[in-house]
Amino acid sequence: MAETALIAVGGNSLIRAGEKGTIAEQFANSRRTAQAIVQIIRLGFHVVVTHGNGPQVGAALIRSERAADQVYSHPLDVCDATTQGEIGYLLQQSLQIELAAAGLNTPVATIVTQVVVSAADPAMEHPTKPIGPFYSAREAESRRQQLGWSIVEDAARGYRRVVASPEPLEIVEEGVIRRLIETGVLVVAVGGGGIPVVRSGRGMLRGVEAVIDKDRASALLAARLKAEYFIISTDADRVYLNYKKPDQRPLGRVTAAEVEGYYRDGQFPPGNMGPKVQSALRFLRDGGKEVIITSYERLLDAVRGEAGTHIVRGGPGG
Repeated sequence: MAETALIAVGGNSLIRAGEKGTIAEQFANSRRTAQAIVQIIRLGFHVVVTHGNGPQVGAALIRSERAADQVYSHPLDVCDATTQGEIGYLLQQSLQIELAAAGLNTPVATIVTQVVVSAADPAMEHPTKPIGPFYSAREAESRRQQLGWSIVEDAARGYRRVVASPEPLEIVEEGVIRRLIETGVLVVAVGGGGIPVVRSGRGMLRGVEAVIDKDRASALLAARLKAEYFIISTDADRVYLNYKKPDQRPLGRVTAAEVEGYYRDGQFPPGNMGPKVQSALRFLRDGGKEVIITSYERLLDAVRGEAGTHIVRGGPGG
């Protein structure tokens, strides 16, 4: 029986360093990512695709804010939904093109996905996730007073809005995703970590102003689908110890226990590789077989065991 791999494509994989992030650039990058994904399918894997939306949701917020005096504005949960459609379209079309070129008659569907979080999550009272553009001190204070935003200072670049990043608890469309997969559909889902919603009276859903970490939500979906592999595509070819220091060292094949030890030693900071490593460990604890972390350029090589960082269950040396 074919094994299942959930591939989480980073938002920064679609907008590369130094690019403006035009649709043409994102489409070209999504085509290259799709080529690698189709090659993985040709190796015999069932594949599910998720993606980030960091740069794209920032752009959506800027558009909404700057056009607010002419058209209705979008709250953050609607911006999440908008970028799910935007990026899903780019990936869906790219995958359709590459599947056809490979002679594969595989249907592709993007699912606008809601993810339940808890209104009582401590993160809701302590926003930490920076989003959107940088502001001057005066602009930031104006928005804090008028819109009730939480603001943090970046000493080098100015002031920025921060929002809550709560833990994902439930994927609302999980059943739909599962049924599509069972009928042979290549599904794109949980874009940007999903649209954050809370359950109110009688189980009704309500969107909230938050951002769910893409890798945490992807790990949850991978575990719920009982996928064997969780593959994180990012802008680094491997996970490194002492990253960007003279003595940096790449990790090849390591155990979860070894990685957990490195994490406790402070090797993976929250704003960089930390959430990816946490998500990897969670997936393995929930029964996953292996996590692969690599760049989209090395996706196929990594699945073949020739590149990337591979984290497997077991103790040191096991």
